[in-house]
Amino acid sequence: MAALFEGFTLCGVVSGSARAEAALLGVEAEREEDRVVVTDCGRSVTVYKVSDQKPLGSWHVRQGQSLTCPAVWSSRSGEYVAVTDSRVIRIWKDDDTTFEKTFKATVCADVARIHAAADSEPVVLFARGAVRMLDALLEAPQQPIEEVLSEEEVIRSVCRCAQCFYSCKEDCYLYLQRFNPNSLHKYKLETGESRARPLSLCATVRNQSIKLLCLYSSGCLYQSVLSMRGTIQDGVQLLPRTLLLRLPVEDGHLSSASVVSLDEGNLAMVGVPHPSASAGKEFLCIWNTNFQTLQAAKELTGRIYGQLWSYSGRLYVPHGKALTVIPYECERSSLATALGRLQQDRSDGEQLVTTVVSWNTLLHEDTIQHQKGARGVETRQSVRHRGNNVPLAPMLRKFTVVSFTAVPSLLLLLIIRYIFLSCVTRDVEMILSGTADPELQLVVGRLASQLVSRCQSDSAFYPHHTLAQLVHTRCVCHSLCPNLLMLALEKKDYSLAQLCLQHFPDIPEAVTCACLKAFLDDLQTENLEPDSVSFMEGMVAVCKRDGALENGFSPVLLEEDSCDVNAPTTRAKGKADWLVLDMPCPVGVKKAALLNEILQTAHTDSFLLPHLKDLTAQQVVLFLQYLQFLYLKYYQDISAQAPGLRSPTVTQIMDWVCSTLDAHFTVLVMLPEARDLLFQLHKFVRSQVRLICELGKIQGSLQDLHKLKQTEDADLYSIEVIELF
Repeated sequence: MAALFEGFTLCGVVSGSARAEAALLGVEAEREEDRVVVTDCGRSVTVYKVSDQKPLGSWHVRQGQSLTCPAVWSSRSGEYVAVTDSRVIRIWKDDDTTFEKTFKATVCADVARIHAAADSEPVVLFARGAVRMLDALLEAPQQPIEEVLSEEEVIRSVCRCAQCFYSCKEDCYLYLQRFNPNSLHKYKLETGESRARPLSLCATVRNQSIKLLCLYSSGCLYQSVLSMRGTIQDGVQLLPRTLLLRLPVEDGHLSSASVVSLDEGNLAMVGVPHPSASAGKEFLCIWNTNFQTLQAAKELTGRIYGQLWSYSGRLYVPHGKALTVIPYECERSSLATALGRLQQDRSDGEQLVTTVVSWNTLLHEDTIQHQKGARGVETRQSVRHRGNNVPLAPMLRKFTVVSFTAVPSLLLLLIIRYIFLSCVTRDVEMILSGTADPELQLVVGRLASQLVSRCQSDSAFYPHHTLAQLVHTRCVCHSLCPNLLMLALEKKDYSLAQLCLQHFPDIPEAVTCACLKAFLDDLQTENLEPDSVSFMEGMVAVCKRDGALENGFSPVLLEEDSCDVNAPTTRAKGKADWLVLDMPCPVGVKKAALLNEILQTAHTDSFLLPHLKDLTAQQVVLFLQYLQFLYLKYYQDISAQAPGLRSPTVTQIMDWVCSTLDAHFTVLVMLPEARDLLFQLHKFVRSQVRLICELGKIQGSLQDLHKLKQTEDADLYSIEVIELF
């Protein structure tokens, strides 16, 4: 999954009236991740500290001159490089105040762009396609510059991550400059029948190959891979390409757009219409090319110029009259994240054994039929013999089937719609026992979907045991049967809901919060998972201890600065000054067991917060009270976290405390009954911080003792005094 966070304005931009005109000459990275070099279309170069949104330095050319190339930072020389009036190369440092006192050199041809990669010498690209290293060019600025492009060709786009650019007139060509060995390669770009032209190029270098992304005006995004190894071929080569995305374009043509690669599976685009937004709105979108999904989008106001840059987890987008910085985050690209969830790793090393079937096995019938043939074919007589034990036998005799899954649609229709509730469990068990492992996930998913569908249409039909049996197979998930968990909440079948929370790795945050709301309300259930109930019974039944507590924790007064204060035995007058460590469990044992399942559910904070806001104030207070109870019990008795039992970790508890406080901060501050709760949480955190500080001091003292060496002239008996500060 990918997410776009709240953006902020870095600086203003001044642009012309034409839509295709650029708002800025460029935004380039600087020596630090938090600094960028912004070159406007006028006469100034400014270095910004992005987090502070303030300029660190600015340089302006005098009247009558103009900047014609984005300024770059050379990490090798520690200097800035820019081009004015197309032919004057200027080089300066931070302590230079004006351009007039800086180094400048005039070349004999127009410069199109200067590349400055990390730990490498800057490269100068001329407008007619020639390439020179900056140092070699400065040694002889008036050296002749050859013309690589023909008279009809004009450079349209330059890739920042590689020495490649493309030219366009009637046909589009890509030029790739190599330096080892020094050679120039020419490739012809395909345009297709629609004669769509390339709008934006993006190149990334990985494993001695260049992955080139090319966005066309038709809305199609193509990928080409150029190897940096191998033999050098002369002449024009046809560049092979692969279609990655076909984006919706209303009028069939894009005028200005830009694409930037974020990682191996995600890319950002601007200037391309949002697939579900109305006309006239502009968006910044993040697409996943592995699964063809839109991961995140943010609407932009004002005119879009088709410019986009990405540095250090931030996107830089000029729109309207401002340059906006939008932080982003991209998680690991996998099928689980594309479906919405990625199973969290358990700290106790417990691994869920789930039958995962290859997508190719499920999609390609030839493989399935081949596997069935290898196991042997059931005859009509064997199916008839099996049918004598089930109510469906008369109808199954009409078919010659390879196995129960050879006609899954018919079987599901017969089992779910034409038999009574008392026969469902037996028939489902027969199907599951006669289904091979490669087909089990497909059969279980269809069975669960059909059962849930009938339960929704027939209120009197609800096979709890059968649904629980399907969940226990670990072959069904929320993506495969999205209505199962909500059906369990509707029927108040909290034991089935508990099973789903334990076995489903892809529960969306909205469904998790729906379960939380249902569990916090009145709860009446009996058959919950035994281990979860026994864990809470042991937690509640822990005897209160007098004196020192386990895990090195001892309550202290907030007004004291030392951790060595002895707690008084009575707290009649000073009760408000002490942490309440003997608080009872605010909910019942079974409700607490279900809340523990919520705490262990995988989630993403940014997606969870909007749904947590749907909780009422009473539900929030009750939930925080339970989290406080659980947290204090863990610190009072370390044995409460017994291995082998399904129980939440301290990290999970604190994550939910933080998320709940973030979602309801204003409500809790204004709620009178929540003040004592917030006060106790605040005091507990302060005491823990003080404890950690003291432990840090002890750790430092022990490290110093470990470094001490005994003197060689020590007698048989000696006394040494060591002071600990």
